[in-house]
Amino acid sequence: MSDHLRAHDAALERLRGLHPIKIDLSLDRIARLLETLGRPQDRLPPTIHVAGTNGKGSTSAFIRAIGEAAGLRVHVLTSPHLVRFVERIRLAGTLITEAHLADILARVEAANAGQSITFFEIVTAAAFLAFTETPADLLVLEVGLGGRFDATNVIAAPAVSVICPVDYDHKEFLGEDLAGIAGEKAGIIKRGRPVVSARQAEAAEAVIERQALALAAPLSRMGMDFDAWLEGGRLIFQQQAGLMDLPAPSLIGAHQVDNAGLAIAAALALDDPRIGEDAIARGVASADWPARMQRLTLGPYGKAAIDCGADLWLDGGHNPHGARAIARALKDLARDGRPVTLIAGTLANKDADGFFAALAEPGVVSRVIAVTFDAEAAAPAARTAEAAGRAGLRAEVASSIPEAVDRALQGPSPHVLICGSLYLAGEVLAASEETWPA
Repeated sequence: MSDHLRAHDAALERLRGLHPIKIDLSLDRIARLLETLGRPQDRLPPTIHVAGTNGKGSTSAFIRAIGEAAGLRVHVLTSPHLVRFVERIRLAGTLITEAHLADILARVEAANAGQSITFFEIVTAAAFLAFTETPADLLVLEVGLGGRFDATNVIAAPAVSVICPVDYDHKEFLGEDLAGIAGEKAGIIKRGRPVVSARQAEAAEAVIERQALALAAPLSRMGMDFDAWLEGGRLIFQQQAGLMDLPAPSLIGAHQVDNAGLAIAAALALDDPRIGEDAIARGVASADWPARMQRLTLGPYGKAAIDCGADLWLDGGHNPHGARAIARALKDLARDGRPVTLIAGTLANKDADGFFAALAEPGVVSRVIAVTFDAEAAAPAARTAEAAGRAGLRAEVASSIPEAVDRALQGPSPHVLICGSLYLAGEVLAASEETWPA
């Protein structure tokens, strides 16, 4: 899929060729490049470093919204992008411009002088350089993969480390042992720096607690030291200091209640007097994060749904943990008795069987329309349909996304969810400038 940008496309393609292995977890290459650039990682604003298997992007979006509601200028680094590469780097609240990104990449490429480095590492270095050259009060820094050896983990003393739910994903890089995966995520914990952790499986929680204790890092755990839940359509946040009665989160799904609670705990751990209850309330109610149970009302697909009285949703969840969150949201939608149809596409290296098994609760999903999409590792639609069928779901194949949407919207005002991959979500959003993330 095109990035819909041109000024730096040639540079990006050159950078992709500097290291033949797409993911090679190490800090040596990024440390060497940052040294050449004058160690920009030491000149960043206070940083909230966010790791975890699922929920990193949504939690980061809530943190950013809370900070901005408090009047803070907030930098953000996230990955991957959905439509345009510039989505990854937000400078003091605004996406980096195409021209600025081209300039930063050219400078970093020159500093690297053709040495081996991964694509993500050079993008991280470029982001750090951009962050040091635009004033801001806060940086929300999302881990790319893992934590311990992720390129972002050159931050020596984050203001707060955040660990979102730890589960199985990227097994080819992080292994199949949950405690081992948690150990990689817990690698972002730094000596003496506060940590907030989501609800975790017992094995993961034990690892995080051990690491925090070993580094004398104050640890706050969701469900023990703080908590959040919905009550009467409001978000209740509880900590030792008392309760906050807040608006419901802007992002849809029970899992977003936990993500919002985690973000509130992280924001409060900054101990910034500007972040009060009013800013937290406005931030929780205004956060925006595309392709996370996002309702589409614009663009060709969204308008088609509106025209036939259906509702069309988009979610980039792609692993079993993410699918369980999607299943809870779909169960809420299905309470009105209307059928739920999934348009699903998966990557060949993901656990499609586990993904669909989590979605196969009786009486929720009526059918699956499988598609493929423009990504190097996209699974053929027939293979995705087979995985859905093995989970007991009625599955069929469509030759394209437009065909799948047209089929899904037929019938009595259905609920339709496009899901299975962020790459698929990006292709859907790319169909119209009206739906490009901003």
